[in-house]
Amino acid sequence: MSQGASGIELSTSLGYLMKEVASALRAAMEAVLRPLGMSVTHYSCLELLAQRPGLSNSELARGTFVTRQAMNVLLQALEADGLVTRSEQPASGRALPTQLTAAGRAQLTTASAAVRGVEDRMKSQLSSKDQDALRAMLSTCAASLRAS
Repeated sequence: MSQGASGIELSTSLGYLMKEVASALRAAMEAVLRPLGMSVTHYSCLELLAQRPGLSNSELARGTFVTRQAMNVLLQALEADGLVTRSEQPASGRALPTQLTAAGRAQLTTASAAVRGVEDRMKSQLSSKDQDALRAMLSTCAASLRAS
């Protein structure tokens, strides 16, 4: 299926292949998180808060690739479920920093193990050297796109 000079050959397009991998990864993650009552965005939010406590709604939205409005809805649900707490008053400006609760950390521990299993399956046929090379290449691709 050749598209000629102006088209993109999907079978050799790196962008298309990366999107295919991202889609398959998301589906596999959703499959292991769904029984835990979580989505990929829910998991990503908890993971970000574990690694960088005190992030604001906007910072969490950027880190999980959703809108601020969608993150606000998620944070309200997580707070109602006792998984996160948000300050009543902003430390500075208008941003309300968010923290994981003990229940949030416990849920994250279970979810992280499930997601780690998906990632282990994804890279199972790559040597350590190939995994390192892939990490470096993907980082370079992302940096090149950000620089443009």
